[in-house]
Amino acid sequence: MILYLGASSLVKLYVQEPDSGLVRAWIRSAEYVATCRIAYTEVISALSVRYRKGDLSKNDYDLIAGTFIKDWESYIKVDFDDLEAGNLAMKYDLPRLSAMHLSAALFLASEYGKCKSASFSEIKSRPETAVFFSSADPSLSQAAQNEGLTVLSLR
Repeated sequence: MILYLGASSLVKLYVQEPDSGLVRAWIRSAEYVATCRIAYTEVISALSVRYRKGDLSKNDYDLIAGTFIKDWESYIKVDFDDLEAGNLAMKYDLPRLSAMHLSAALFLASEYGKCKSASFSEIKSRPETAVFFSSADPSLSQAAQNEGLTVLSLR
């Protein structure tokens, strides 16, 4: 399976939150992990906010951010269609970044295209590989389900 993670689900891999264990279990089952190229900035920003708020020590922040930066290379980075993202934002009243993630996930599910990963050709040659979507944002998850994506629900 290809597991598409929105930024809120990606953060759960690096910071202990509700459902972190569930997301980690999905990662272990996935052949590939994909996300939108904007997720890098979102995750680094979320970690920085936690550090500034005192939720993470300097050591923890450095370790977690470093691990994420290293892991980023292994993720499939998917682009989004700006017009589609705008239409999805209007259709579902989604914030801009959520609409971009949904556009990227839909693109991945429909074509397995424009993946910035060395494994792109391998994925493209295996059309039976299913795409699963995860986000901690209920409105984004509902929009993804409405658009026909298979959504892995967080509790």
